[in-house]
Amino acid sequence: MSAVLSTPPVAAGAAAAHFAARLAVEADVSDVHADLHAGVPGLLVVDSRSTESWQQGRIPGALHLPTREIAGRAGDLVPLTAVVVTYCWGPGCNGATRAALEFARLGYRVKEMIGGFEYWVREGFPVATDDGEEAGVPDPLTAPAGALACGC
Repeated sequence: MSAVLSTPPVAAGAAAAHFAARLAVEADVSDVHADLHAGVPGLLVVDSRSTESWQQGRIPGALHLPTREIAGRAGDLVPLTAVVVTYCWGPGCNGATRAALEFARLGYRVKEMIGGFEYWVREGFPVATDDGEEAGVPDPLTAPAGALACGC
């Protein structure tokens, strides 16, 4: 008996709808980095972590808005025309999901950055602190050595 096929796959159309829906609400760290680097207008990255986490390191240019403050402060800080990309610590944390839900409830177009800050760091992208910016070394398990992108 096949472990993979013990639950039969859905029809191709249903699979296409499922994966398109996921891509409509998710972005990976490499794509977020590419868009920030290119200066894509209207994109706003929001760090939904605590102040202590923010001070430890963050994505350069991100807005710090902890999840519990989104409902009360987003209207003053984030234009409704922005496409908001939320992030938290990483795949083991659903804080970015909760933050994205808060923004969606307020009427924003929003995506969750899958992988979170962990994968941002693991891919060697720049990290900002109050002392400046610093890029790390890409983890060969998450990013190809010596390449700008994974090509996927």
